[in-house]
Amino acid sequence: MRLGIRRAGAAVLSTAVLIGLVGLGRANASVTPDNGRDAVRQAMAGLVATDTAGVQVRPHDSRGDWTGSAGERELGRRGAPSTDGKFRAGSITKTFVATVMLQLVGEGKLELDAPVDRYLPRFGLDRRITARMLLQHTSGLFDYIGDTGADGSTFEPGIPLVGKEGVANRFHRYRPDELVRLSLAKPARFEPVTQWRYSNTNYVLAGLLVEQATGTSYATQVERRILQPLRMHDTSLPGTRTTIPDDNAHAYQAYRDNGRLKTVDVTSQSATWAWAVGEIVSTTKDLDRFITALTGGKLLSPELHAEMGRMREAGSPTRQYGLGLARYRLGPDCVAIGHVGEIPGYKTYLLSTPDGSRRLEISATQGALDYQDEAGMAKVAAAEGKLVVAALCG
Repeated sequence: MRLGIRRAGAAVLSTAVLIGLVGLGRANASVTPDNGRDAVRQAMAGLVATDTAGVQVRPHDSRGDWTGSAGERELGRRGAPSTDGKFRAGSITKTFVATVMLQLVGEGKLELDAPVDRYLPRFGLDRRITARMLLQHTSGLFDYIGDTGADGSTFEPGIPLVGKEGVANRFHRYRPDELVRLSLAKPARFEPVTQWRYSNTNYVLAGLLVEQATGTSYATQVERRILQPLRMHDTSLPGTRTTIPDDNAHAYQAYRDNGRLKTVDVTSQSATWAWAVGEIVSTTKDLDRFITALTGGKLLSPELHAEMGRMREAGSPTRQYGLGLARYRLGPDCVAIGHVGEIPGYKTYLLSTPDGSRRLEISATQGALDYQDEAGMAKVAAAEGKLVVAALCG
């Protein structure tokens, strides 16, 4: 999930990450045999060297599937993360929710260009805001986790997610309507559809639209329409559950308290603040099933798949955004579609070439690095980008 924790520092998938590979980090690693992945191994080690606790990687290309991991499953204990381990995948949830919404559009239960207020009148939304604007982040609604001001530079905080306050708040339970109302208590950032700006509020409303249209929870619809048909048995939407089932790597948050760095295990946390925005728990194998089905046209009709992929520039010349799906230009001859997910302690990449021939899933767990350390987080972002390029484009 694109959190306020990164807005002060590192950018995701910047063209700057295309420069070279960095040196080896911790030697503790687990990989499947394949001598053609040396650059990926080196990039994994480079990421671990930035105080990322651990990383697992699953690329697929003409050589077939490959999995590898590096770093530590748990700080201070030997053993790399499992390549089949579960993790919090953050905003990749948005692509699932957008897919379900588009299926409902195809069934005539929702209209992409109808006012959201028609379906959810209790919020008194600007009637110019449509479902399409929610999915494409052009509504102008304030992001309840924090947002930039009208000048594009000042930052207005939202609910606490990082630092000492965020760690103390990590088990707080939020309700979807509460999150929407927190957003609406702030002025809109811009007139609907006149700009693009990522706002998690959009996907809380999208989840509520799914529930209004179906009479069931959004999680039920994701399970029935995507997880069960694709046999994604290791993927779940935890709701109020704070733990991750079965095998998983540990994730951490670090912060300064009276000048001393404190590192806290945040593997268990409430993701109710993320809900339809970013609560999903998955594995690299399950996410590969999903992106394969999506790019292969198995989840949406050709017309709706085209709607999802109708892109507009999204805050960077190297990134565009459609309906719950982004396009990234990673190099002169390397373009990927997919999504990036972030939730405290976790970073996830789900990427594919448009034809599905090359795919990549990455889960990284944060270690003893303060999210508010701008220089440190910039190094993490650069190392993540080098890994993405090595694994998907190399």
